[in-house]
Amino acid sequence: MANEVRTVCFDKDLKIEAYRFEGIMQKFPNHFHDYYVIGFIEKGQRYLLCQNQEYIINTGDITIFNPREPHTCEQVDGKTLDYRCINIQPDIMRQTVAEITGKEYLPRFTQAVLYRSELAASLRELHLKITEEEPDFKKEELFLFLLEQLIQEYSDTAPAPAAQEPTTEIKTVCDYLESNYAKTITLNYLSALTGLSKYHLLRSFTKQKGISPYSYLETIRIGNAKKLLEQGTPPIDVAFQTGFSDQSHFSNFFKKLIGLTPKQYMRIFVDEIESRLSKGSED
Repeated sequence: MANEVRTVCFDKDLKIEAYRFEGIMQKFPNHFHDYYVIGFIEKGQRYLLCQNQEYIINTGDITIFNPREPHTCEQVDGKTLDYRCINIQPDIMRQTVAEITGKEYLPRFTQAVLYRSELAASLRELHLKITEEEPDFKKEELFLFLLEQLIQEYSDTAPAPAAQEPTTEIKTVCDYLESNYAKTITLNYLSALTGLSKYHLLRSFTKQKGISPYSYLETIRIGNAKKLLEQGTPPIDVAFQTGFSDQSHFSNFFKKLIGLTPKQYMRIFVDEIESRLSKGSED
């Protein structure tokens, strides 16, 4: 779309990512992230499916996704989306929770959508501080107060009980996909690996994990691709190191899932690395 804008930056003080999408109409397929995503709708309307719950989200609504929580969303009635979010890695969340509560654990947020939340204003201000590279005092204050309220009001008050373990067969598939994502993997092989028929494997995996085996594999590939891009690895090399057939397929799927091209994503980390090297040489 000609007027769409997609921006992302990494805050070196808070160690979190901040995304902004303006004027987009992209559908995001069923996927998950290895980190927390806290965002809000600045303008527009979307259909969201998360944990088998359907939502219509509008301007002013906050969305919260826990790590490994499958979700999908798309535009409603051709309306474009303006959206801001922050992405928090589990280790950063754990440190922040320990600072706020005195207990070291990863919270599980119990509501995917907070309708017309007053916290959207704080989230927007925090996002602006990050993208405009404001000094860290006010920015850190906003971050801590925002998470404090979200944790107290919308998360389990103690470490969440362990989720029901998948069956041995499905765990075997997950372990194999996460260890061999760069290889060519077939449903026939996974069927032989588990002793399940292909159909039963697909049905069981999707029911237990909330996402199909192939979507799970693609999400794992993209997660590892992000790590390589953050290190400055060229997209063409990342494509082949993470199991994609070619760079075009990789770039298209990366943008479909993340909302940015691999080069756009890599650029924020390359700029940060170059900035540190430049300051080091000046010293």
